[in-house]
Amino acid sequence: MAQPLADVVRQYAGRRVLITGAGGFIGRWVARLLQPGGAELLLAARSAASLESLGRAYQFTGRTMVSDLSEAGSFERLYRDARPHITFHLAGYGVNPEERDPQLAYKMNHRLIKDISEIISASRMDDWPGVRLINAGSAAEYGAVPGPVTEKSPENPVNLYARTKLAGKLALDGCIQRTGLRAITARLFTVYGPGEHGHRLLPSLIEAAHTGHTLALTAGEQQRDFTYVADAAEGLVRLGCLEGAAPPVANVATGTLTSVRGFAETAGKVLSLRPGQLNFGALPYRPDETLHGAVNTSLLEGLLGWKPPTSIRSGIEKTVAFRAGMKNECAEVGS
Repeated sequence: MAQPLADVVRQYAGRRVLITGAGGFIGRWVARLLQPGGAELLLAARSAASLESLGRAYQFTGRTMVSDLSEAGSFERLYRDARPHITFHLAGYGVNPEERDPQLAYKMNHRLIKDISEIISASRMDDWPGVRLINAGSAAEYGAVPGPVTEKSPENPVNLYARTKLAGKLALDGCIQRTGLRAITARLFTVYGPGEHGHRLLPSLIEAAHTGHTLALTAGEQQRDFTYVADAAEGLVRLGCLEGAAPPVANVATGTLTSVRGFAETAGKVLSLRPGQLNFGALPYRPDETLHGAVNTSLLEGLLGWKPPTSIRSGIEKTVAFRAGMKNECAEVGS
């Protein structure tokens, strides 16, 4: 049986927790989960604006640090200043459509994680029994998998983002083998929820509900493991507390596949979209679209006694409620 989340979070009380990419989609949710337990949060992001908006939206009390991790030596300075017990490395490059610079992709997703692993392995933190580094990986590293996806499935990435993320993961694996660093790459699948980038599926559906416009979509036959963002963050937080042997990689997913069309239709019901507002088949599939079978979550469940529990309908409803609550809070602040 899974340990209650409140008990997990309390294990971080008084610990220095560094979160890179703290202003991003996943980072802010990891911070949101950890703050009530008394962790000493060290929130790092590339811009002061993202950290300021993070503070206003989530009322974080942690220490914020602006650091452009693409600059040589930036993480080492950050790490030596923060002296964290555990680092959640959630910064990356290439998820958003405008991020297509190959040099920057390799710098952020490959060379940076290589540097991070070497820096952390060279430092000592004997009073923290858990994992020293949680690295956010991606399902895209697998590429197309004809059957079930396990941590041992062949890796065949098909785009720049996936190739560079895999290169970073392999560099981290090498450091683990050489130094014994306690680190895990947590491979995330199709994460959705509050804070998601506006070009993605659920924000586009919510925007269509707001404007009443017809939304052009693919046929939507591709199957995805949709994971609610708070569940994905919880998986990272739980993995960080692992004592003893830690696997180099763990899939964080629900284990259930849903078609993109099924997800959109469920959202349409929650959002009360009108008939015909979802125009399936109006767009072609992406050339780098990858298909895979169900994600095997047996390793995750064996480690934690837990896997992401939120249903798609519940996750969409929570997203809508969260957005409404944020708008109300902003209105009260401005009044």
